[in-house]
Amino acid sequence: MNSAISIGEPWMWAAFIAFVLVMLALDLFVFGGKKAHKVGIREAAVWSLVWVSLALLFNAGLWWHLHDTVGKEIADRKALEFFTGYLIEKSLSVDNVFIFLLIFSSFHVAAEYQRRVLIYGVLGAIAMRAVMILAGAWLVREFSWILYIFGFFLVVTGMRMLVMAEKQPDLEKNPLLKFARRHLRISEDHHGEAFTVTKDGVRYFTPLFLVLILIEASDLVFAVDSIPAIFAITTDPFIVFTSNIFAILGLRALYFLLADVADRFHLLKYGLAMVLAFIGAKMLIAPWYHMPVAASLSIVAVLISASVIASLIATRKT
Repeated sequence: MNSAISIGEPWMWAAFIAFVLVMLALDLFVFGGKKAHKVGIREAAVWSLVWVSLALLFNAGLWWHLHDTVGKEIADRKALEFFTGYLIEKSLSVDNVFIFLLIFSSFHVAAEYQRRVLIYGVLGAIAMRAVMILAGAWLVREFSWILYIFGFFLVVTGMRMLVMAEKQPDLEKNPLLKFARRHLRISEDHHGEAFTVTKDGVRYFTPLFLVLILIEASDLVFAVDSIPAIFAITTDPFIVFTSNIFAILGLRALYFLLADVADRFHLLKYGLAMVLAFIGAKMLIAPWYHMPVAASLSIVAVLISASVIASLIATRKT
């Protein structure tokens, strides 16, 4: 449909993957990732600012590199594609926050033990996104018509989200959770951050392990929903991968930033649903009308902003 040129050279892939590994290692082993503690608003806000700033700096560096190597036109287009893709993925990741809150509250997980689960959740999400993005890029390259299937899927997903926006999923009916409880020994009580515990020489999984399973499963579901969306903006694997991973890297900080005020953004789900439906429709009408990336960015920004403002107005104190 668009963006047939891929700008990802081998050294760029290697440098970006090395950057991600270094940042994850710093988070895990240097900046308190191994210590159980409740992440406060200030810490979450600082980390959110760090991840957003790094994404924008990366985009600026990408533009500068492309401007000097392939020209201003391609540099401008790729930078706009990255920013639009990042905004879409960052916005859709907010929906993860609502699900994470539901899972943690259902299992009564103390705030200081949520951080470790989300660390593993982010690592799992990165691995799943990498596999799915590379597979998606290959499918798009080999079978370009699959983009229309992506478009139809996104329209259906958006409509389903609109209908189900006010309904809370019943975790007790989750088939994965039922399977785990049927086939694993589960301890009755939490044991701090531990996923397993030994009692009388017998190994038990803790309820926190069930939480981790549900977090990883929700990451997979959201990846299936969100990855097709960015292919409506660009089919360049490097842009798809980097914008997606930057959004995921900031997911944990975003969760702790919004955890205490998520109920104030309950209308955001409607905005996200409309974003998915719009992107799907954009993909379906591509043979007759190619919407510029700047126009897509504007519409997505308006839908997200409007739903956030409406949420704040609807929940303001009288």
